[in-house]
Amino acid sequence: MKLTPPIYKVIIIVLLLLSGSSIQAQFPLSTTQNQEQEKDKIPEDPLGRRTPRGTVNGFIDAMAGVNYNLAARYLNFPPGISSQEQKEQIVQVLQRLFDQKGNIQPYYIISNEQSGKLDDGLDANLEQIGSVNADGETIEIFLEQYDDEAGYPIWLFSSETTSAISSLSLENSAFIDEITPGIFKKYLWGGVPAGQWIIAVVLMALSYFISLLIVSIIIYLLKKLWKKARHSPVAGIITTLKLPVKLYMAVWIFVSISRNLELSIILRQKFSAITITVGIAAILILLWRLSDFIGKITQEKMLLRGNPAGVSIVLFLQRAAKIAIVAFGIIAILGAVGIDVTTGLAALGIGGIALALGAQKTIENFVGSVTLIADRPIRVGDYCKVGEVTGHIEKIGIRSTRIRTLDRTVVTIPNGAFSSDTIENYAHRDRFRFASVLNFRYETSSDQLRFLLAELRKVLYAHPKVYEDPARIRFIGFSAHSLDLEIFAYLEARNYDEFLEIREDLMLRMMEIVDQSGTDFAFPSQTIYFGKDQGLSKEKSAEAKAKVESWKKEREMPIPQFTREQIDALRNKSSYPPEGSSTGIEKK
Repeated sequence: MKLTPPIYKVIIIVLLLLSGSSIQAQFPLSTTQNQEQEKDKIPEDPLGRRTPRGTVNGFIDAMAGVNYNLAARYLNFPPGISSQEQKEQIVQVLQRLFDQKGNIQPYYIISNEQSGKLDDGLDANLEQIGSVNADGETIEIFLEQYDDEAGYPIWLFSSETTSAISSLSLENSAFIDEITPGIFKKYLWGGVPAGQWIIAVVLMALSYFISLLIVSIIIYLLKKLWKKARHSPVAGIITTLKLPVKLYMAVWIFVSISRNLELSIILRQKFSAITITVGIAAILILLWRLSDFIGKITQEKMLLRGNPAGVSIVLFLQRAAKIAIVAFGIIAILGAVGIDVTTGLAALGIGGIALALGAQKTIENFVGSVTLIADRPIRVGDYCKVGEVTGHIEKIGIRSTRIRTLDRTVVTIPNGAFSSDTIENYAHRDRFRFASVLNFRYETSSDQLRFLLAELRKVLYAHPKVYEDPARIRFIGFSAHSLDLEIFAYLEARNYDEFLEIREDLMLRMMEIVDQSGTDFAFPSQTIYFGKDQGLSKEKSAEAKAKVESWKKEREMPIPQFTREQIDALRNKSSYPPEGSSTGIEKK
């Protein structure tokens, strides 16, 4: 058989495309140059309002410092609002609205580019960063790009948003303030009452406890109601999912309760990085545990099949998957806490290209190993032919495969070349082919050939190790110095040595038939005989002729083929091993 063409080339091309596309996405030549030129021209804003994320960060920090005058500089007010007192009052109303079940997107979701998000379906100068609820209606909170005093672009809360907020007034205090003792309201930590910090920490522990309780109850009910949940592999899957589900559910419970308790938006925004990090960690733990579970199950199956080389491949793939999980996890967590990973991704893309080019042969051989394990065209101990090399498979490694040849030498073939070459495996054949051509002298008469055809077929049909279909012997033609009979049959044998034994027995029996026919095997025409030729036996020739005449009279001549009744009558008439052999005596 021939395996799939080298897959390593496809993998290298994919790596190149992914790496190249990553770099191209991050660093298109003209766009990068334009952005760098723009950065050189546009000075930094002291308040960090050049990007949507900078505006939100500055606004939150100003409120945390209870500096409403500064916070007002992040809002664009409509013309009717001019006094500083009005502006600060709108800032306080906006903060209260955010506190009372409002929300702001996590920092890592908000764009950190001067142009903002261009693929969010909004106008190029608009960014949606959250929403608030007031009087039963939801008000979307937008940032809009304006020009500062020097004519450079900055992002501010849009005038439409500010106008909508200015018409609202909130008299009710937040629910969390109503249940917090007064002593815990006096002290502010980061612009948030100390009581809210304590409640937030307690709430995190409580959320995990509730999540643990819910998951434990679900697992208990599963094991009670579903028998498969108590045994592998379902039990292993449940164990794998248990911790990640608890963490993810705890995050969801914490976010939901904190919003319903109306915790300060400042506190919730600071905790958003933690909750997102825990959520990402839950997904990473799930992937890590799944790789362990799948790896364990696969290794057990490989060992049961007697395939130790497959275990090595599985371990390698498992480690590679874990490295990828850690790498992508670090990138995701850094992005969640607001660290720009663009440069790191670009470096990884360039490194991926260098690695793919430098490790081309290694990848080729590794993918070849995976192909050999997956397709399983060979196993250790199989006798096979690979290209021009014939022998027994001694070892299938990660990089190469070793073959012990008939000359007792060892040939090592890289798995990349091995998997793409033509492999002929002799170990999987279900029967052995017996094919030969018998050459008889031209002095042989037609009746003698009929005698030979009939008696030689009897030898095949009567032998217990010969498959009836398609056992045949046919007169196939006149060669330069002989009359040719072709033998074709399949033999039942456990291995090649037994096949040789059976073939030997058949050929000896056929020699006896040839001797009985009165003819003999042909010699090459250029052979020169010295001495008197003894000629053919007249008595045996007469006996063969008489036998054929008898078949004709009785209409029993088995030519051109034996009847079904004749075959059934001959079936297993011969004894094998032949009488007198030591093997036959032992079996008796």
